[in-house]
Amino acid sequence: MPANLSPDYKKAEQAFRNARGEQERLTCLKEMLRTIPKHKGTEHLQADIKSRIKQLSDELSGPKKGARRSGPVHSVRQEGAAQIALLGPPNSGKSSLHAKLTGSRASAGPYPHTTHEPMPGMLIFEDVSFQLVDLPPVSTDYMESWFANALQPADAALLVLDISDPECTDHVEAVLTLLEEKRITLVERWPGLDTEIGRTVEDELDPFRVYLPTLLVANKADADPDPEEVKVLKELLGVRFPTLTTSAVTGEGLSHIGPLLFNGLQIVRVYTKTPGKPPEMDRPFTVRQGATVLDVARLVHKDIAGGLKYARAWGSDVFDGQQVGPEHLLSDADVVELHMR
Repeated sequence: MPANLSPDYKKAEQAFRNARGEQERLTCLKEMLRTIPKHKGTEHLQADIKSRIKQLSDELSGPKKGARRSGPVHSVRQEGAAQIALLGPPNSGKSSLHAKLTGSRASAGPYPHTTHEPMPGMLIFEDVSFQLVDLPPVSTDYMESWFANALQPADAALLVLDISDPECTDHVEAVLTLLEEKRITLVERWPGLDTEIGRTVEDELDPFRVYLPTLLVANKADADPDPEEVKVLKELLGVRFPTLTTSAVTGEGLSHIGPLLFNGLQIVRVYTKTPGKPPEMDRPFTVRQGATVLDVARLVHKDIAGGLKYARAWGSDVFDGQQVGPEHLLSDADVVELHMR
């Protein structure tokens, strides 16, 4: 039976997809339940929403009296230009890579399951930062029950594998299969590298499926694997993820990760200024391609966004100081001066 979802429900679903914190997600779930049409065609979706409301409510409220709490929420609130999840099988070198890229103190060792909790760290690229979250390994032997929740705030993924491991094909195939079972889809297309990520008709009734543009990171290149190994791996798996060969030991390939994330996710830096003063060029606000002056105003302060009248802009698509409206599209490195009513 067709779902015939209402505009109000679709708006609430989009808000859920954009939500970053657990409390914000809970609020959106309640709005989805309130606005979803109540008929047989949406019964399964209603049940799914109710189940997630209960789960999030229990996690946020903490343990009941006399009971032990099941553990933290396990999702990391997004910081920086985007949140990138580090995924992979045991001993793929994720934690060593994370430590090298972010300077974190992620535990790394020559034995599986060194990482037990999400470990955030910041990767600096030029004047923006990306939040890299190292997650526990995924294997057929064990996968954390909260893993899917941890990926809800993520914008993309690095699928890290040990390219010198003769069984890496089996490991990656297991990771992809287990994530699909949790409604996590690793996709080959990035907004800035290819066309927009598509959704199938079946997925339109699944607001809880997560799509993550994914970079296949062929790690441990210092082990001197066969140069054709990555090509063979992709052919065997039937995937076309963009690929980067790296080594946390020698540093090979690490400098390419920041630019790929910046371009692939279509990050746009916007600098602000106050009248009569120079722009703050060391602290850009970061948005995505297609963002407007109003979007930046919301990042500055909700009151400024609410009272925004116009802006003066400096950049590649305007003449210096040109007056533009709230819906003016922004380009990377634009400077805006916000004016309220």
